[in-house]
Amino acid sequence: MTRSTPETQALQARIAHCLRRDQHRFRQRLKQAGNDAPRLAELATKIEASVARRQARADKLPAPGYPEELPVSQRREEIAAAIREHQVVIVAGETGSGKTTQLPKICLELGRGVAGLIGHTQPRRLAARSVATRIAEELGSPLGEAVGYKVRFSDHTRASSYIKLMTDGILLAELQGDRFLDEYDTLIIDEAHERSLNIDFLLGYLKQLLPRRPDLKLI
Repeated sequence: MTRSTPETQALQARIAHCLRRDQHRFRQRLKQAGNDAPRLAELATKIEASVARRQARADKLPAPGYPEELPVSQRREEIAAAIREHQVVIVAGETGSGKTTQLPKICLELGRGVAGLIGHTQPRRLAARSVATRIAEELGSPLGEAVGYKVRFSDHTRASSYIKLMTDGILLAELQGDRFLDEYDTLIIDEAHERSLNIDFLLGYLKQLLPRRPDLKLI
């Protein structure tokens, strides 16, 4: 068994400041490197690059505004406190209350979307595109930059995106290659009351995943 050293302990601590999608891979490489100085030096360089990318995302985090006439906007401090203090938050409101468009912005204001994306599911492709367009407009960002969307055969996101709209089927498909959903630090499952097979499967999977991802917020 490889003995832990101050250098490996320091690298382990730095990994926590990396982008979420890099953390598991870096921890595995740290174990494999042992006390091999060249391998540790190479890993340290990659860790610092990921830390820098995460810091750059934090520095460029959009500052959202809120339409005050929407009920969700009027209660955003209460909602933000609930998200801050709990891993799982259920938000119920009337159609048109602003849940779909304002919740991702509240998450941004809390600093979510930096370590990983804010994933926001919709039951239909048209809704994913239209909601992404609306949130991008409210943030004053071109569609596909701070806010993007992914539907079947079409991915309009980039490395600089903070919010990703998608169908629940897309998120299910991503589980095949990312079973811990490391690409995300927050998930918003919209229209969960519709109780489709996709949503039921997602919620069942997330119930098992959340204890293993204490950093992941589910709304």
